[in-house]
Amino acid sequence: MKKIDSIDEYIESNSHFKAALEVLRQIINSTQLEETIKWHSPVYELNGKKLVGIGAFKNHFSLWFFNGVFLKDESKLLEKAQETTKALRQMRFESLEDIDENVVLSYIKEAIENQKLGKELNPERKGKTVVIPKELQKELKADSAFLGAFKIITPGRHCEYCKYIATAKREETNYLGWKR
Repeated sequence: MKKIDSIDEYIESNSHFKAALEVLRQIINSTQLEETIKWHSPVYELNGKKLVGIGAFKNHFSLWFFNGVFLKDESKLLEKAQETTKALRQMRFESLEDIDENVVLSYIKEAIENQKLGKELNPERKGKTVVIPKELQKELKADSAFLGAFKIITPGRHCEYCKYIATAKREETNYLGWKR
């Protein structure tokens, strides 16, 4: 994927929807949101919080509302990107004529108000319980440098590392066997 450095570049790289993307950009820029690029796409923020994004694809383009789950959606224009999506909602368009500027602006203004009210869905993080194998516990107690290195890795890496050691079929094939 080509690195996109500006909104203008993004619009130019999606020339099949150029006019429509410019209209969406103009609508959003009529509000207090700040333009930025995230994930090679235009994203609009309020006080550092992502509210709206623009996406262009082969057969459609869309507005993404990062906390769209809180929007009233009176015009029934929002949909989930995937079944498992929690907060994100998208408004899809296939042509410039599909854009009702007043309706789009009302959704954006509602998203801004929701953000100001602090409405935000923070998905639950399912924490993994890490069971440290006895062999690893012994090595961590015996080697303070090893313990220090272990403490600074992420919880996900803790889990992977422990699983790797616990599932070794022979002592020689787990990392601790090589350490000796």
